[in-house]
Amino acid sequence: MKRRHEVLFHQLESYRSEILEVLENVTVAEADIIPRGFNNNIRWNLGHIYLDQYLWIEAITKVKTVVPEQFHAWFGFGTSPENFTADTPTLAELKQLLRQQPAELKKTYGQQLEDEFSPTEMGMHTIEQVLIRTIFHEGMHLQAILDIKKCLSA
Repeated sequence: MKRRHEVLFHQLESYRSEILEVLENVTVAEADIIPRGFNNNIRWNLGHIYLDQYLWIEAITKVKTVVPEQFHAWFGFGTSPENFTADTPTLAELKQLLRQQPAELKKTYGQQLEDEFSPTEMGMHTIEQVLIRTIFHEGMHLQAILDIKKCLSA
């Protein structure tokens, strides 16, 4: 594996660890609160982060990933916690999925990072480019989680 790919996966793991650290003291009840002015809660943001990486990989490779279809209804773009059901993953389950995802991505796609695909609407044509984009996206949702936590403690 090329050095830059090793760095990319290290970044995925580091940023993911940062999100998981932010969640250490978040209770199940807090994870489900939607503060005034927000459209979603912490649990939704976590599921969305998990789903987003796979959505972009599916978009570029045209191959179904490991994400259960129901994740789209719970955590896809434009959804909200109003879409949650009794089967929606719990806070603990989402944390576990997020903890495992970087290693799973590395194992599954680590040797395909530079494979060329038809470009997405954003012009990305490799899995490497997709993962770089999802790091940015994850940072945006980390900030949303931090903002929600701030509202909860006020």
